[in-house]
Amino acid sequence: MPAEWEPHAATWLSWPHEASDFPGKLPAVGWVFCEVARHLTAAERVRMLVRDKAMQREAASALKRSGVPLDQVDFFVSKTNRSWTRDFVPTFVVRGAKKRRSEVAAVKFRFNGWARYGNHELDEASGRAIPQRLGLKSFEPSVGRRRFVCEGGAIDADGEGTLLATEECLLDGKQARNRELGRAGTEAVFAENLGIERVLWIGRGVAGDDTGGHIDDFCRFTGPSTVVLAEEKRRGDPNRRVLESARERLENAKDARGRRIEVVRLPMPEPVYFDGQRLPASYANFYIGNAAVLVPTFNDRADVRALGILSELFRDRPVIGVFCRDLVLGLGTIHCSTQQEPSGK
Repeated sequence: MPAEWEPHAATWLSWPHEASDFPGKLPAVGWVFCEVARHLTAAERVRMLVRDKAMQREAASALKRSGVPLDQVDFFVSKTNRSWTRDFVPTFVVRGAKKRRSEVAAVKFRFNGWARYGNHELDEASGRAIPQRLGLKSFEPSVGRRRFVCEGGAIDADGEGTLLATEECLLDGKQARNRELGRAGTEAVFAENLGIERVLWIGRGVAGDDTGGHIDDFCRFTGPSTVVLAEEKRRGDPNRRVLESARERLENAKDARGRRIEVVRLPMPEPVYFDGQRLPASYANFYIGNAAVLVPTFNDRADVRALGILSELFRDRPVIGVFCRDLVLGLGTIHCSTQQEPSGK
């Protein structure tokens, strides 16, 4: 599994259509997707899932009006439940070292609606169809007769054999995907299918996360042996202790090559609520495209500081803020809405 900052052939998006995910804000969320696509198409293709031809025309019109070159967009008609491609589109892997890649393949974990939502079957079927549409070899990891359950937002890799994940999400939380496999069994699946040599396990995820502990809401690799970790300084906030525990684990950890992990602290925005519900607003849900790093912003006083920290870490491409106060109503932002397809060369 390559690192996200390695070259992409394309990024996968799914045009937003589930109005209940974004109460009163669905039209605004469409424009957020346009802004994401506009920046991405400067240096890679966008592959857009749409429910039908009518939705394709709707999306194409909005994209064109937003300045997105449509010759850089590939539309795939495929019915979906939601627009979180990170979790139901396959995780793409490559054969060979960075400079000698010879093949791209797809690893399609089973998607079960984050062990929470029953209406996920369209997403699962859509993701399973993608490798055939691209003409790629596909693997669907199983243990015994049971397909392994996982989502792209549950894992983050450095491209050199190290992976980040939480115990809550995959091992022992209320929504744990593969409780019966335990740590060793889960690590064996990642080793066989993603080339992972070491998993850095963090305990729990952050407040407001309906996925039950996705790592991409608070902790991400930004380079070999370097991670950004969200920091909560407000006393009494439930994230404060969780994130301090994560820091302690990471600062005592080593990656697959034996290097100590450098932990860079990333601020959290002020808590965001809607209708009394805490939302998982976080700057760590950024996406690393070929042309730019796209970072969710929230009209918060910490926005500028977060963008500055990430700009110091990504010197090879601009760091751009994308307003996501509407998008986060769906309990995810930019990283949750994107899935990278690596270049074969």
